[in-house]
Amino acid sequence: MRIRMKTSYIDLIDQTFYFPQEEFGLDGDNLTFHGINLMGLIEKYGTPLKLTYLPRISENIQRAKNIFAEAMRKNDYRASYNYCYCTKSSHYSFVLHEALKNDIHIETSSAFDIPIVEKLIAGGYLAKDSYILCNGFKRGQYIDNIARLINTGHENTIPIIDNEDEIDYLSEVINDPFEIGIRIASEEEPKFTFYTSRLGIKYRDIAPLYRKVIKNHPKVRLKMLHFFINTGIKDSSYYWNELSKCLKVYADLKKDCPELDSLNIGGGFPIKNSLGFEYDYQYMADEIISQIKLMCDDREIPVPNIFTEFGTFTVGESGATIYQVMHQKEQNDRERWDMINSSFMTTMPDSWAINQRFVLLPVNRWKDPYERVLMGGLTCDSDDYYNSEQHVNAIYMPKFSEKKPLYIGFFNNGAYQDALGGVGGLQHCLIPQPQHIIVDKDKNGNFTDRIFRREQSADEFMKILGYSDTDNR
Repeated sequence: MRIRMKTSYIDLIDQTFYFPQEEFGLDGDNLTFHGINLMGLIEKYGTPLKLTYLPRISENIQRAKNIFAEAMRKNDYRASYNYCYCTKSSHYSFVLHEALKNDIHIETSSAFDIPIVEKLIAGGYLAKDSYILCNGFKRGQYIDNIARLINTGHENTIPIIDNEDEIDYLSEVINDPFEIGIRIASEEEPKFTFYTSRLGIKYRDIAPLYRKVIKNHPKVRLKMLHFFINTGIKDSSYYWNELSKCLKVYADLKKDCPELDSLNIGGGFPIKNSLGFEYDYQYMADEIISQIKLMCDDREIPVPNIFTEFGTFTVGESGATIYQVMHQKEQNDRERWDMINSSFMTTMPDSWAINQRFVLLPVNRWKDPYERVLMGGLTCDSDDYYNSEQHVNAIYMPKFSEKKPLYIGFFNNGAYQDALGGVGGLQHCLIPQPQHIIVDKDKNGNFTDRIFRREQSADEFMKILGYSDTDNR
């Protein structure tokens, strides 16, 4: 009997991971993403191509809500859970419109967030009783915009104080009594070159600030404590230690501040960044709620309402970017470079700036033999490459062929990349931003797709750079 050698790409995946997975499967030789026919989209729109799959946004919001509801049930936790979307992860209208279908709240970070909030209110997407949590260092325009929201009746706008001066600035322009939160300046991870976050107020300064400035203030009431950790919600000694310190501050302050009734636990749930990703969401929520409940019971104080600010978890898994491998270069006897028809630096800046990993998979040719490669982008910068994924410091792809085009996809990259890359603006080496399409489902459950933004043109770059028709001589 002849034994088939397992040398195809699907063999490699089958030997390494459980496959198919929730969002990834195969249709013959081609990859599907949430059931979407990716090769069909490539044939229709070409590459490079960005896509956003809207239903995933609602799915993840509902998933988090259910997880925290279950954690509160298990712990007999009698307070509310409030899901906030962190807008800075993606400000696109289609993202906000989809997210707000799920009865959630909004977290902002700068002055220009507020006109977006006002648009959403005027359009009926955001309810008048929704919370607007205003984080970030607040310059004059941000202060004025927050005041305008509150003065026009959106009383659940909660400025999160970054420094003491912001209290005075807000009090001058807000007409009636209003509620605030205080951001705690958490200690950073040991890998950081500095010890304490530049944002927020130090642990030991919060109680004195409350007694000196807020307690007897005629307008200001302290509603919330907020702490944020860059790592997100992670089962690590660092996370649990910071949460414990935050809870101690809350408990101490609650004795002196009865109107304090909410805790914003900041940071977000992680999302899948490889086929080998594992994370017990329910365990983490159970443990967070349990620790808060135990602390409050011990101190004989009511449990706080819980707020979370999920950005990447909300929108990250809705995004994908698809490229074509247009050429292969053999630079020595070991290194093969698959060159894509775009740039990693401009379309996925976190991949080189902070070495963030995304799910990388071929879109087609899964039954072909594979090889080890490096991935290179089009800019002239030596850092425009992607050299690792789930196979530890190596990338394996179907073998390059001039006669059989290879398409690859980076998945779950829907958060931050466009904002950091400067969508619609100048790009390194004037590499254009790819076409962006929106994929949704109609009322019958059938996929729909539409163009949101076409690929940048030379004329757009010329206009940004200040070249005009009068320059033609």
